[in-house]
Amino acid sequence: MTNQQLNSGNPSVDIEYRRRKNAEEMRYQVVSFSLMIFLTLIAFASVAMKGFTSWFTVPFILLLAVVQVVFQLFYFMHMSHKGHEAPQLFLFSGVLVAMLTVLTFVTIIWW
Repeated sequence: MTNQQLNSGNPSVDIEYRRRKNAEEMRYQVVSFSLMIFLTLIAFASVAMKGFTSWFTVPFILLLAVVQVVFQLFYFMHMSHKGHEAPQLFLFSGVLVAMLTVLTFVTIIWW
């Protein structure tokens, strides 16, 4: 498979392509930022409401935190772009090791 050149030799086409890509990327970042603000407001509201117990609130806030981490990684840290496979591998390997470590210590303490 051959690589296609992004430079067509026509400066107006290349600039227009970059502008379009930058505008699309900025739109994704603004939408992602808006969703993260909305999720933060939901988390604050779930804590402020008296009807929810801590058995609901804590897992709900952790779920919202995981969603926000995914938004951070894929939109603000550009993990969805090509060429970021190695950092993704190391990042997810670190998450796996951290989860296994927490599971190990929780298991040791409980039994």
